[in-house]
Amino acid sequence: MSRFLLSLLIAGTLAAPVQAATATATFAGGCFWCMEGPFDEMDGVISTTSGYIGGHTADPTYPEVSSGTTGHAEAVQIVYDPDKVSYEQLLTTFWHNIDPTVKNRQFCDAGSQYRSAIFYHDEHQKALAEESKRALEQAVFGKPLATEVVAAGRFYAAEDYHQDYYMKNPLRYKYYRFSCGRDQRLKQIWGDAAGH
Repeated sequence: MSRFLLSLLIAGTLAAPVQAATATATFAGGCFWCMEGPFDEMDGVISTTSGYIGGHTADPTYPEVSSGTTGHAEAVQIVYDPDKVSYEQLLTTFWHNIDPTVKNRQFCDAGSQYRSAIFYHDEHQKALAEESKRALEQAVFGKPLATEVVAAGRFYAAEDYHQDYYMKNPLRYKYYRFSCGRDQRLKQIWGDAAGH
């Protein structure tokens, strides 16, 4: 009987599917409502979470971050399958959804909480982020970009009502996006490659 159970256990272990490793990326691109959708559409992205990162206040709330006193930026944290989508592809999507030329502002939202930043989780991400920024500075913009490349600290998920806002409140979201001039400016900067 014990041999039978051992055989079942071994067979079950060998037959169990191998779980693909996941990786995490974190980007700040102004209003986090506008940053979830472009990543959610990518094959290989498992989840996106709106939240706060880069500041000095523990467990910040939206009103606290909005006040500009916490040091945090609105950001989106992405869990992805690196076998299906590369960090370089995530970087391209990030760049095409922000205006990297302005400091502490994205479109109609101003303040350090709306800064653009790449929060890297390891040295490989850091190298790729710096390389992509340098390439854009040299080949596209011809000047230094305001987007920061900094080590990721603790990420705090935003309140539930902010998660997937673009899906839960599509009319309000579209109105905000249009009235903020986001799509119009992205089209000016990136042309047909602009995010949406």
